[in-house]
Amino acid sequence: MIRKAVIPAAGFGTRFLPATKSQPKEMLPIVDTPVIQYVVEEAVAAGITDILMVIGKGKRAIEEHFDRSFQLEAQLQQKNRHEEIKSLRRISEMADIHFVWQKEMKGLGDAVYCARHHVNDEPFVVLLGDTLIDAATPATSQLFKMYERFQEPVVLLEEVEHERVSRYGIIDGKEVEPGVFLISDFVEKPAPQEAPSHLAIASRYVLTPEIFDYLSRTTAGKSGEIQLTDALKMMVRQRAMYGLRLRGRRCDIGNKDGFVRTNVEFALKDPDIADSLKTYLRNLVADFTKNSK
Repeated sequence: MIRKAVIPAAGFGTRFLPATKSQPKEMLPIVDTPVIQYVVEEAVAAGITDILMVIGKGKRAIEEHFDRSFQLEAQLQQKNRHEEIKSLRRISEMADIHFVWQKEMKGLGDAVYCARHHVNDEPFVVLLGDTLIDAATPATSQLFKMYERFQEPVVLLEEVEHERVSRYGIIDGKEVEPGVFLISDFVEKPAPQEAPSHLAIASRYVLTPEIFDYLSRTTAGKSGEIQLTDALKMMVRQRAMYGLRLRGRRCDIGNKDGFVRTNVEFALKDPDIADSLKTYLRNLVADFTKNSK
C-alpha cells in the first residue's frame, strides 16, 4: 500500500503576475478553496496519510494554510460559528503534512529529488500542486489500482490536441488494453511534428524509489532545469512503466483563460451559488449578444 505523497509547489507562477507576486500560485482560489487544497484532498481520498510538500521562496502561505490558526478559531468561537471552525480544523488534520525547501528553482526533477530522504525505500505518488483534476474517482486512486496490478511505476495520461503537445511531457508506447499503455519512451515538450503520440503526462505519477538514482544522474536541459521526464526516459529503459488514460478531466489552470473557466465550472457545482450564477450568466450572454448586433 502506498502511504506517502510528494507535492512539488515551488514554482514562481509568473503567468499569473501580479497576483502571484506575494501569493503562491498554488493558493489561488477555485471558488473559495485554494488549488493545492484540492490536490491534498485528492491524495487523502486515495488513502494517503503522509504528505511532503516541496516549497520555495515566497511559499510560507502554504504552510500557514495547512496549520492551525488559533487566533482565527478563537474569533469564530466568540461568534458561535462552529461549522467554520470545524472546516478550518479539518484542513490541518487531513494528513501528516511536512515541508522541505527547494533551495534553487532547478525544475520538477530537482523538486522530486528533494523528497528522497522523506520517501526512503517506499513507492510514492507525485501530485503537482498547481494542477486540479476533476474526476468521479480520484485520479490518484485510479493510479493506485494500476500500481497494485503491475507493481511498476505508473503515470497518468491525457490526450491533448496536436498543437498543444509542445507544452507537455509526451509518451511513446503501445496500448495493451483499453486506456492502459506500456511505455517505451518519454519526450519532454516535443515539437508537434516530432511528437510520438498525443498522450501527455497529466501531472500525477506513482514512482518507486529507484527514480532518485536516475534523478541524481539527470543533467539540466537547455532551460537550466532538471526534468523529471528525462529521468523517466532513462528509467524506462531498465524496467517496465505504464501509462493510464485519465477517466476525468484535468483542469487547465496554468493560464488565465483556463483558471477563469475552472472557477465558473466549479461554482456551477456549488449548491449555494449555482442557481444565482446560472441566472447571471444567462443574462450576461443575452446582454452581450444584444449589444454585439
